[in-house]
Amino acid sequence: MEFIKKLFDDKFAKAAFLILSILYLLIIFADFIAPYSSNYSNREMSYAPPSQIYTINEKGKLSRPYTYNYIRKYDPALMQTVYKQDRCKKHYLRLLPKGEGYKFLGIIPTHRHLFGTNDGGQLYLLGTDINGRDVFSRLLFGGRISMTVGFLSLLIVFPIGLLYGGISGYFGGIIDTLMMRFAEAIMAIPSFYLLIILAAILPSGMTSVQRFALIVVILALIGWAGFARVVRGMVLSIKQEDFVQAEKVIGASTLRIILKHIIPQTTSYVIIAMTLSVPSYILAESGLSFLGLGIQQPDASWGNMLKEAQEFTNILYRPWLLAPGGLIFIAVLSFNILGDAIRDILDPKGEVRR
Repeated sequence: MEFIKKLFDDKFAKAAFLILSILYLLIIFADFIAPYSSNYSNREMSYAPPSQIYTINEKGKLSRPYTYNYIRKYDPALMQTVYKQDRCKKHYLRLLPKGEGYKFLGIIPTHRHLFGTNDGGQLYLLGTDINGRDVFSRLLFGGRISMTVGFLSLLIVFPIGLLYGGISGYFGGIIDTLMMRFAEAIMAIPSFYLLIILAAILPSGMTSVQRFALIVVILALIGWAGFARVVRGMVLSIKQEDFVQAEKVIGASTLRIILKHIIPQTTSYVIIAMTLSVPSYILAESGLSFLGLGIQQPDASWGNMLKEAQEFTNILYRPWLLAPGGLIFIAVLSFNILGDAIRDILDPKGEVRR
């Protein structure tokens, strides 16, 4: 409780925690919150702009929120497709309308969504992409990949790094030398270029789920070495403590000493490192997907959604396609702020926050 109180006393850390909590709630309940499913597509609405929501009617009075559908037309003067509102019919926003079927939390079959429109209305809060897919809905589903890849990688990185660094530091000598030289060889590999090479040679017939799993494993296998090296340095000092020597005297096994008495002493550093490592994994996955080597269409991730915004005309005329980049920035910044705050709380010997 004292830790949480100190964390929330920092207004920036509190804001970062709330932002991340909201993001994770959105992606957990994406099926319910999103107006459309991840497979929804309306080719007639390719690059449709965000729907305009009105709360004032033509008479200047307050009204229930409503919107108009778009009509797609070709403008010969501009020599491009334009969208105009169909003012013939209002489509009122509703709570819990019926929509495409899905399983709530993957268990309960239902057709209810958090919000939507009535009588065939179209609601695109952040416009659509080239295939007429709702950008807002895809942001929620894409976040499931982009926001979880870091934590899944940590499940591999930290157990390996803790055990490897603990064994190396505890035994020392030739074992320590050999283990650290191997870890340094792993650290010397240019990780991002290795990711590009490995992702490029993956079979083209792989599903996005299989590709995602391999990306997680690849990120983990090249990320443990630096962590193990730091843990090894901590263990070198911890093993000289009196309580460790006492365990040796009473005949405790080496594995018990490492797992029960030495590694738990690194808990503070582990928590800090985990928080600060997640952003790098988010950026790595987004970078691979942006280059077309990560999650493949039609499945969504923030990286492959952002790829569509790399064209200058899209940046200029369709700025809503930059929304995935904004979420990546917000998520990474929030993790970094939260990690800094946790480091200041758990490592009082570190630099004092200014």
